[in-house]
Amino acid sequence: MGIVHKTITAADLQLDASQYISPENRTPVHLAAQLTQDGPTAHIRHLDQIYTLRITRAGKLILTK
Repeated sequence: MGIVHKTITAADLQLDASQYISPENRTPVHLAAQLTQDGPTAHIRHLDQIYTLRITRAGKLILTK
């Protein structure tokens, strides 16, 4: 089987997710811009903990507890 080709869009960004999604690798792909709703931060709850995902001015991602 070959790679499943998908294009994911969010805001004005376009990402070809074909390199991430294949029949063997079904790991979900999430765009940071969608998680943060085009802002700089998002809160992520895992079990009973809250984490903060932050996009820096340089475009890097930081996840803190």
